[in-house]
Amino acid sequence: MRRLKRGARPVTNFLRNLSALSNWHSVYTSAIAFIIYMNAAWHGWAIPMFLFLAILRLSLNYLIARGWRIQWSIVPEVSEPMEPPKEDLTVSEKFQLVLDVAQKAQNIFGKMADVLEKIKNLFMWVQPDSTRKLYICLWVAFIFSCVLPYKLMGFMMGVYAGIKFFIIDFLFKSCPKLRDKYDTPYIVWNSLPTDPQLKERTNATVSRRLSCIEKVQPVVSRSSLATVPSGMSREDDAGRSHSTKKGPFHEIFNLPETERPLAVCENGWRCCLINRDRKMPTDYIRNGVLYVTENYLCFESSSSKSSASKKNKVIKLVDITDIQKYKVLSVLPGSGMGISIATPSTQKPLVFGAMIHRDEAFETIFTQYMKIVTTSKPPSSTEL
Repeated sequence: MRRLKRGARPVTNFLRNLSALSNWHSVYTSAIAFIIYMNAAWHGWAIPMFLFLAILRLSLNYLIARGWRIQWSIVPEVSEPMEPPKEDLTVSEKFQLVLDVAQKAQNIFGKMADVLEKIKNLFMWVQPDSTRKLYICLWVAFIFSCVLPYKLMGFMMGVYAGIKFFIIDFLFKSCPKLRDKYDTPYIVWNSLPTDPQLKERTNATVSRRLSCIEKVQPVVSRSSLATVPSGMSREDDAGRSHSTKKGPFHEIFNLPETERPLAVCENGWRCCLINRDRKMPTDYIRNGVLYVTENYLCFESSSSKSSASKKNKVIKLVDITDIQKYKVLSVLPGSGMGISIATPSTQKPLVFGAMIHRDEAFETIFTQYMKIVTTSKPPSSTEL
């Protein structure tokens, strides 16, 4: 990260100076730069001016490499805080340093990914309104380039760039409400979605469609009652029809046919079962899927071996003595991604970790557990 920061420092300093010019951080410097640029653009000297500035910058770098002390910046340099020597850090401080570096790297790569995804979605017509504006602008630019002379085109583009950089951007940055309403490139860029945002929109659309289907479902189910054979309830028929990738649900867990996953977890929650009573690594952690039925908590191991059924876990909800949200690694930020469940048959609570939808699973398990405990609780002497 330090090498990346040092390597990117000239670029970041250049961008900070450009931003300071556009924001009129130094009024005199920005005014002089605006007059020089507009004069060069008016006389058609914009490209020679930029080439001369590049030559001047290389000349200054040559003098600096020869030992000259030349420093010029519109924005004052900010000295970075001194980092403590690495040998003076404790183990916890070193671990925290690793987490901070990983977080910074994740943020940097996340921003780069957002930019690349927005550019891709702009050209792939993912958001037609934004791409249509770019499409029209390209056609207008193409027509003007065919009709107008190149000298006049360069003059118009140079004058517009100067006014946009020194005046329009300054007004938009000073008045955010004005920018949100009239700055078309800014509005188009912010409206472009990233791939995770597109996925969220798709999931929201699917959930809305499913909710509409569920509203219509009771009407359909009434008309389908005649198809259920006599002597078989609708719950039995639903239990028979549900199955996982490895076969019928009730056969995998040796449960009655009436037991089937609740609606909220028909596909289950992917997780890993951590059995802290076991010492062997192969038995200590198992990957699989967790289901909740009306009376049971079922874990299906994802192992493809013939003995995978022996690694499945079935827990009666009435046998649970304690259920809590659990954090497998206490040093990591956040509230964790695990659920701890204690039963009389285990010395240490079972942990279902690495659950993306941990909160949803916990609420479902706890609600069904309380429902079972309340209904199975014997009446008190006063009620008798």
